[in-house]
Amino acid sequence: MAHALVNPDGLHDPVPFGYSHTVSVPVDRELVLVSGQYGSGPDGAVVSADFAEQVRRAFHNVGVALAAHGLDLGHVVQLRTYVVDHDVSKLGPIAGAVRELWGEKPPTQTLIGVASLATPEVLFEVEAVAARP
Repeated sequence: MAHALVNPDGLHDPVPFGYSHTVSVPVDRELVLVSGQYGSGPDGAVVSADFAEQVRRAFHNVGVALAAHGLDLGHVVQLRTYVVDHDVSKLGPIAGAVRELWGEKPPTQTLIGVASLATPEVLFEVEAVAARP
């Protein structure tokens, strides 16, 4: 059995916001943990000062990291996102990217507002946990 996303009755529908409330992963699954990925190119430099572009590129980088393990974004069960100087305007680009990549079955996600990340030009970072079926 693969992982199962559950959005229980009695809680709001989180899917439009780019996440699910819960996921269960069978104990016999291998987990792949992806460290914080940001909007960088292969050289490590940030590709754009635009927040939405950094979000898209960071998720792309998660996909590249997972591919090294023979997995893809469909195997992701949890995201942890970090947003510099978070405000409501930043939810749209994040939720939009998640909808584009995961559709109606987004993984669980926690968004954490932070004062800064590794370098001043990094505005967004995402960690991921994936489960091999």
